[in-house]
Amino acid sequence: MLLLLDRDGVLNEERRDYVKEPRELHLIPGSANAVAELCLAGYRIVVVTNQSCVGRGIISEGMLAEIHRLLKERVAKAGGRIDAILHCPDPPWAPTERRKPGVGMLREALSRFCVSPEDTPMIGDSLVDLQAAAAIGCPRILVRTGSGAETEASGIPPNLSPIDIYPDLASAARELVGKKR
Repeated sequence: MLLLLDRDGVLNEERRDYVKEPRELHLIPGSANAVAELCLAGYRIVVVTNQSCVGRGIISEGMLAEIHRLLKERVAKAGGRIDAILHCPDPPWAPTERRKPGVGMLREALSRFCVSPEDTPMIGDSLVDLQAAAAIGCPRILVRTGSGAETEASGIPPNLSPIDIYPDLASAARELVGKKR
């Protein structure tokens, strides 16, 4: 099975000024272990992340690659694996279909791993994560870390239901692994 994860606010602490270099990447407690637990249960993990900091000229593609190398390294140290990281550098004022809520990155992940959307949950912390997942037909999971609590409190449009909501990635992982048994 494949699992799609947003990055900021799901795996690592969200920064309003962006994660601009590896030393600013702080994993949410339990997130690396959650990925390890999911991998052990047979999930393949793909991160799908909007990274407008590249399109805004704040960081380079090379620096983003270094940040992602460190993310993979920290997950591996916990015993997990990230099979792919797909990112969209588009700034909000010039989005392509890759930028969530567009479905380009999700479609690429589904195609690359030859899976159907209805069998591929998407875990995110924002409305755009839920919108992208709903648009392509993936089951939707919201975590309250990052912007998740604010997303939930502001009211989620009914057309995005059903949505499973968990305190964090570790809680969502326990539930997903439990359903597979």
